[in-house]
Amino acid sequence: MPKVLVLTNDFPPRRGGIQSFVHALTLSLPAADVTVYAPAWEGAPEFDARQPFRVERHPTSLMLPVPWVARRAARIIERDGCDTVVFGAAAPLGLLGPALRRAGARRLVAITHGHEAGWAALPGARSLLRRIGDSVDVMTYLGEYTRVRLARALSPAAGGRLVHLAPGVDPEVFRPGAGGSAVRERLGLGARPVVVCVSRLVRRKGQDTLIEAWPRVLAAVPDAMLLLVGDGPYRGDLERLAERLGVGGAVIFTGLVPQPELPAHFDAGNVFAMPCRTRRHGLDVEGLGIVYLEASATGLPVVGGDSGNAPDAISDGETGYVVPGGEAGPLVDRLISLLTDPAGARAMGEKGIAWIDAEWRWELISRRFADILAGSPQA
Repeated sequence: MPKVLVLTNDFPPRRGGIQSFVHALTLSLPAADVTVYAPAWEGAPEFDARQPFRVERHPTSLMLPVPWVARRAARIIERDGCDTVVFGAAAPLGLLGPALRRAGARRLVAITHGHEAGWAALPGARSLLRRIGDSVDVMTYLGEYTRVRLARALSPAAGGRLVHLAPGVDPEVFRPGAGGSAVRERLGLGARPVVVCVSRLVRRKGQDTLIEAWPRVLAAVPDAMLLLVGDGPYRGDLERLAERLGVGGAVIFTGLVPQPELPAHFDAGNVFAMPCRTRRHGLDVEGLGIVYLEASATGLPVVGGDSGNAPDAISDGETGYVVPGGEAGPLVDRLISLLTDPAGARAMGEKGIAWIDAEWRWELISRRFADILAGSPQA
């Protein structure tokens, strides 16, 4: 295996899908062969002490592609004998590629998420993304949505080096029976049908569309409950919307839930729904939606929005349904159909478990990542 420097702004203890993805990729590498260089965050010393690999923290909470960041990364490359650099997100730190190659890195891999698709849509940012693509050996993409948009922005040579790399799921963590009954008891849900959404409370995720749909869901399924797991800047607006529509008593906001308790909160639901939508003329899109895969692994049918690569995380009509983001009508129809047909919903959930096992297990993703780092033709 190569000696790897993971250079990233996106790393725990900061929470988020990108951070979890980069952390999981790093954990898949031999601990003795990897060093992480990431920004400082509250709780970082305690988090870093629990990691099997070495973590170096930047003095501030953000790293930019500037000379002093390049110099610190170059010192790590020299000290630890790193021959490979993985940019946890291609933009903007991928702009340091030429400097790090001069420092001794022989292979540069840039991971992309959702925001690089936004860069590809803006003239100034697109030229920077093109520079990054030309300077690295491999740029990854999450799904077809980002692949198409990245390819338009990159040079033909860089576009030809795009490879697919998406997050995976640990089915031993996210599984039926992961503790949902205890969550139901604690929240007073009993045996009521529950639609659960696990996500940050921000406009793009579509919790407002769920709440707008809820009066019509209740008309068909009077005892249904909506469980919104997570926190974020949109929470106050969502709570006021629920009260204004008269469904406040049928919507539960859990607030921030510790990471180890998330599988149990998935398991507390009968249906998972996150009707994400694209915002800001395509600059704010869903990167993939790892929560859809985690829900499928837990045995839940999934209803997701059509933003970005989210449809790639749902086998439409098999493991769940893709609906237009921001439109309550189609969402209502799908939720009612699943809540009123428990046997059909369970069958979709069982297909989801099989799909995760066949295509989305972390063992498969880790193997692909190792091939990418090694320059294997299979990648």
